[in-house]
Amino acid sequence: MGVVSEEEAIDELQKLINQVEGPLKKTFERVHQGYLRENLSRFLKARDWNVTKAHTMLLDCLHWRVDSEIDSILSKPIVPSELYRDVRDSQLIGMSGYTREGLPVFAIGVGLSTFDKASVHYYVQSHIQINEYRDRVLLPSMSKKNGRPITTCVKVLDMTGLKLSALSQIKLVTIISTIDDLNYPEKTNTYYVVNAPYIFSACWKVVKPLLHERTTKKVHVLSGSGKDELLKIMDYTSLPHFCRRGSSGSSHHTQSVDCFSVDHPFHQQLYSYVKHHCETQGQGEPAKQGSFHVGFPEPGADGVQIAKTIESEMHKSENCNGLGKPVDDRTVSP
Repeated sequence: MGVVSEEEAIDELQKLINQVEGPLKKTFERVHQGYLRENLSRFLKARDWNVTKAHTMLLDCLHWRVDSEIDSILSKPIVPSELYRDVRDSQLIGMSGYTREGLPVFAIGVGLSTFDKASVHYYVQSHIQINEYRDRVLLPSMSKKNGRPITTCVKVLDMTGLKLSALSQIKLVTIISTIDDLNYPEKTNTYYVVNAPYIFSACWKVVKPLLHERTTKKVHVLSGSGKDELLKIMDYTSLPHFCRRGSSGSSHHTQSVDCFSVDHPFHQQLYSYVKHHCETQGQGEPAKQGSFHVGFPEPGADGVQIAKTIESEMHKSENCNGLGKPVDDRTVSP
């Protein structure tokens, strides 16, 4: 059999996926939001354009969505509001704006997230809700606004405060990353790492060879807060707050808004959206549902190896004198 082009691979996968019916077909419509071929290509990229493997991956994703009732997760608010605030205070993620190309900019506080104020189920629920809101609301809206498919985002990872205690959360982080790898593949265009201390440099050097080249090409470790580099792809107003340090922006930009805060417009809009959909489905005021339980996938062998490697390297670096110092971008390969 000759080499199949990317377009031919998409055609083949589309023929296979057209055979699904019932709940699987309905949930796939939620996934592609009218941008069928762009979303089929995501699964093909994740499986190196092997149609058979991509088909299996996509079917597994659709079954997971149906079994875990993912289609209804945007009508399942985390309540009471105090609990949602606790989740936001300890799972630092937010959206600060858009790139000039229209891609959402998600900020993640890797180093200062503690994941210690709620059960693992609430953190997984919150993460999936943000994924689904991005895919069902933000990306379709930006696609219409820009007149072209926008199906990915960029992520800015703040490593401020990264230290050995982060190992206590490595299992939860592995669960979340596995959910993303299996069910939301190729949704991130680029990862920008900022405020990276020595311990990140040490871990990155040993973890990088374990990752697929497709992934490592997306990771860019920036010097310091990364402000200068990020301003090449986004306006100042879209910079995450932790990238604005030392800035002399114009007067109406000097107020730095914490995009991790539950009071940030993104989180307020997301929570209002979820609560509204809960109420319009006739459920009235949402009751505390004991969290929305989602089936956790077993991390693959690669994920387990990476987690063990990070743990080992962080232990080695525990007594390093430069543990808390930001790393110069020249010491880490982008």
